[in-house]
Amino acid sequence: MFSIKNIIFLITLSLTIIGCAKYDPVTGEKVIIEPNPQKKAEEFRDKKGGIFGDINNSKKNSTTFDFATSNVLWRATLKNLDFLPLLNADYSGGVIIYDWYSDNLNSNEQVKITVRFLSNELRSDAVQVTVHKKVCDENNKCTTTKLNNNFPQEIKDKILFSARSMRVEDLKNKPKD
Repeated sequence: MFSIKNIIFLITLSLTIIGCAKYDPVTGEKVIIEPNPQKKAEEFRDKKGGIFGDINNSKKNSTTFDFATSNVLWRATLKNLDFLPLLNADYSGGVIIYDWYSDNLNSNEQVKITVRFLSNELRSDAVQVTVHKKVCDENNKCTTTKLNNNFPQEIKDKILFSARSMRVEDLKNKPKD
C-alpha cells in the first residue's frame, strides 16, 4: 500500500503542480503564456509596450512621451539653437546639452546651454533652460558661472513661441478624420 512517505510525496507534488499553474492571482483566470518568443514580443508590442510604445499614437491620453519628431518642444529647441554645437541629446531623459559656444567677437567668453524638458505638453513650465558662462583670462585661467539674468528666459521664450507656431502648422496640415 501507500506509505507515509509516498502520501507526503504525492501531496507535495500536487501542491507544487497547482502552485505552478499560470493563474492570475487577482481574477483567478487561467493565464496562457505564449511559448513562441516572436509572437510574445508582438503581443507585448500590441499592448503598447516595448521601446517605442504606441507608434500610431492611438491612445490620446497617453502619459508616454511622443517621438522626438512629433514633440514640438523638442523640435523648436533644435530649430532655435541649431547654430550651437550639440554635445548630447537624450530624448528619453528629456535633455539637450549644447557644447561651449563663443562668437568671434569675444573669444574669451563662452556659453553652454542645457535644455531640460519637464513635460511634453506645450506649457511655459514644461521647459527649463540653464546657461553657464565661462570667462578665460590671458593666462587661460577660466571661471564658470551660472547665468540667472534674462538670457535663459529669452531662450525659453523663443523656444515656446516657435513651438506654438509649429503646433499651429501641424494642426493646419493634419488630415481631417
